[in-house]
Formats: sequence, C-alpha cells, structure tokens
Amino acid sequence: MTNTELKRRVMVHYRFFQRDGGVSQGRFGSLNLSYHVGDDPACVAENRRRVKEAMAVERLISARQVHGDRICLVDGGAAGDQEVDGYDALITTDPGTALLVQQADCQAVLLHDPVRRAVAAVHCGWRGSVAGLIGKTVALMKTELRTDPRHCEAFIGPSLGPCCAEFVNYRDELPPSFWRFQCAPNYFDFWQLSTWQLTEAGLPVDNIQISGICTSCSSNYFSYRRACRNGIGHTGRHGSAICLQEKRGND
Repeated sequence: MTNTELKRRVMVHYRFFQRDGGVSQGRFGSLNLSYHVGDDPACVAENRRRVKEAMAVERLISARQVHGDRICLVDGGAAGDQEVDGYDALITTDPGTALLVQQADCQAVLLHDPVRRAVAAVHCGWRGSVAGLIGKTVALMKTELRTDPRHCEAFIGPSLGPCCAEFVNYRDELPPSFWRFQCAPNYFDFWQLSTWQLTEAGLPVDNIQISGICTSCSSNYFSYRRACRNGIGHTGRHGSAICLQEKRGND
C-alpha cells in the first residue's frame, strides 16, 4: 500500500443515553425512544433522529421488546430504520447501522467482537436473565459469525442496581443458581449476575465493563420502579446504542 492509498478501519461506537436532550413532554420528557408507551409518535421520531445524529449513523434498528429470548440477525442490505417485532437481542456486522435497546430499569448489554467485526445489543430484564439471553446471543455470534468469545467486549449499561432490585417472590421467579447473587434479603445484584453469564459464555472478566448507575435511583433515566413508587406506573424509555463505523486514514 502506498502512502496515498487509504486503509479502512472498523471501530466501535456505543453510547448510553440519558432521558434528557429530546422533545417529548410530561412523563415522557424528554428523550423517550419508545413508540409503545403512549408518547406522540412525531416526538419519538425526532428523538430517534437525534440518537442517529449522536451516533453518526444513517440507520437505526430497534425491536419491540417482549422480555423473551429471540435474537435477530440484522441484514445490512435493507435500507432505512426498522423496528422488528418480538425480539430482545440484535446482532449486525453492518458498519453504520446502530442497534438500539430501549430501557426503564432493564439492562442493555452491548457486545463487540473486534475480530469478526460484529456488534450486538441485548435487552435483558430479569426474565431475559432467566432465559439465558446473554449466553444465547454469544452462542449465536459463535455459530453464525465465528465469534471467539475470548475476543469480545461487553458493556453493561445503567439499569436497576442491587440497591433497588427487590424480588420478594424470587423463589418463584428466579432459579436457585441465581440466589448466590442475593446481596440483602430479597435484593439481587443483576450486574454481577450478568457478568457471571458473560463469563460462562466465554468472555474474560477483564473484557466486561459495568456502568454502575442505578436507573431507579437516578432521575437522569426513566425508571419503571421509580414511577411505581410515585404512583404513576407508566414512563418513557431511554436507550443504549452500539454500532460499527468505518474510518479511513492514511496507512
């Protein structure tokens, strides 16, 4: 390669958005990213446009999340934004396509395989944890993309912290293998639980980053639990996004 030729590099860009910076009003103020909570669709569309601008992408893929374990492989050939129905994890190898998770206490677990040049976005509430969605996403990346989990990075975003993750019916809701993550009577550390699931899937613990921000405690984020405490029980959704980006530079 001569000095005048350009070498393509694929970088990862991820971001955990707070609830501010958008145009929605009232309980959805202001960067609500969900079309399914009763907000004005025009406001949601503008909020998503701002997310794409912040991520420097032309295409945003999200899902109508259902707390299940279905995983969508996103084709880079389709044009325009899309929201797929009934999925809780998204995977792509397409540079310039951002994957969006919508949250109000659930975790966003963002994955990056720098070798196979792939990213994934996992929406993981407690039901997703019970379903093993994190491990299933890594496993699909292995079979479909030949990902080696030892090379992967994981980023666990702001979500319900051990200070607020109360499960009074945990013996009925959570399997016994989860009970070791009980940090106080009826309270669980799902950040550490997800770290365990990631390491069980083959990721080195040093490749896992936890934001450590509890969405129920921080008013900077939407929180279903906080809304319930305040007698509302209805709120917006902030977002977490990840994408690959092609960068060009002199060799």
